[in-house]
Amino acid sequence: MRITFSEDGRDFVRRDWSNLVTADPAGTFFHTPQFLKLYWEEFGERPEHLLLAFGEVEGTQVGAVAFERFDTTLRFLGGTEVTDYMGPVSVPELGDAFARELFAALGRRDDWAVADLRSLAEDKPWLERLGEAAAAQGFSVEVTDDQNGVAPFLEIPGSYEEYLARLPSKLRHEIRRKARRLESEVGPYHVTVATEATLLDDLDLFVELHKSSEGPKGVFLQPGMEIFFRRLGEAFLHRGIFSLTFIEANGVKMAGTIGFRFEGTYSLYNSAFDTRSRRLSPGMVLVAEDIRIAIEGGCSAFDLLKGDYAYKYRFGARPRAVKRLVITR
Repeated sequence: MRITFSEDGRDFVRRDWSNLVTADPAGTFFHTPQFLKLYWEEFGERPEHLLLAFGEVEGTQVGAVAFERFDTTLRFLGGTEVTDYMGPVSVPELGDAFARELFAALGRRDDWAVADLRSLAEDKPWLERLGEAAAAQGFSVEVTDDQNGVAPFLEIPGSYEEYLARLPSKLRHEIRRKARRLESEVGPYHVTVATEATLLDDLDLFVELHKSSEGPKGVFLQPGMEIFFRRLGEAFLHRGIFSLTFIEANGVKMAGTIGFRFEGTYSLYNSAFDTRSRRLSPGMVLVAEDIRIAIEGGCSAFDLLKGDYAYKYRFGARPRAVKRLVITR
């Protein structure tokens, strides 16, 4: 296997590795060159910080990973605030070989001293692969908990009723109770899904709801971050990946969520609600409806992404650890 490095952002397109993302069981929307290209365009500080690495066997691309370099620190491309999973992707049977050859090739470079590799799901093979490959080069390897190092995850069946039936009775009752309470207070509600025609207005409302939140959440969508979210919608809504949903009653949208539907997994990316309706829990009712939408759309998994918040477990999610791998030369 041959490792090729590139510092050219055009290679997000020229060396598109989307086929590796879908082939690799660890691949997510966050690993796609399209997501990473958009991230790089919005948040990349200097062109020379980018480092892409590709594995090739007899001219065929079999592995890919995107890095950023900050002084002498090497990191996966993608900020921890907006990129829940990071790392390489490869043809599954060549993952071990790609990890070995990648670190052998990195060992021949003199532009890094520490690799701070975050957002590696513990239940996927890359955490162990990369650690073993780095150790084989004589590097020091340390595994620690990542920032917000738990991503609650839910496997979902073929129907919403079956999903509810699988839940412990207490959780099932709570989901139904919240929906009944909302309807009794505000009347019949329904879920609206953004379309290309409504996207701009719907994003305006989502941003407004988000900025009205209390605490750090209310200041998260600073201008640069807001542009990033808007570009995600513009780039991925028409492809059926980006989803923006609201729960609405009497013409008022009380809560909204942004999610990604990718290769059978629906990932709940962000949420916001009208604080005036807090006691009615419209956000919780909407997440339950998002699970229904995911099931009806053929998804088999619902990922609540990073953040070990109690509300996520009220939908039957289980914790998934997300780790940080620190490699020192």
